[in-house]
Amino acid sequence: MASITQSVQEIISSLDGAMCSALVDSTSGMILGQAGSGIDLEIAAAGNTEVVRAKLKTMRGLGLNDVIEDILITLGKHYHIIRPLAKHEGLFLYVVLDKAKSNLALARRKISDIEALLTV
Repeated sequence: MASITQSVQEIISSLDGAMCSALVDSTSGMILGQAGSGIDLEIAAAGNTEVVRAKLKTMRGLGLNDVIEDILITLGKHYHIIRPLAKHEGLFLYVVLDKAKSNLALARRKISDIEALLTV
């Protein structure tokens, strides 16, 4: 079991190219824990809360009875991964990776592993 602080720091320290990570409450957009730097995580948390809400609304509208495993946003220089927590509805991990220095498949796997050990 790992705390919020340990979990977001583990993402930064164990993933090549990881710039920053945060645990976000998707009901309020508030950051519960964060590590790293490179972007304004307060703005990112609020904006990505809207991304999660929009996707969930679209899924309901389509009648999809499913869950979001993760949302990937690919930019020119970064990968942004949004991973809603399966065990803690309303929370998501947000990770920014340097695209040139990271391996997306390994990052997704590591984030999943860290999620499994996270205690809130």
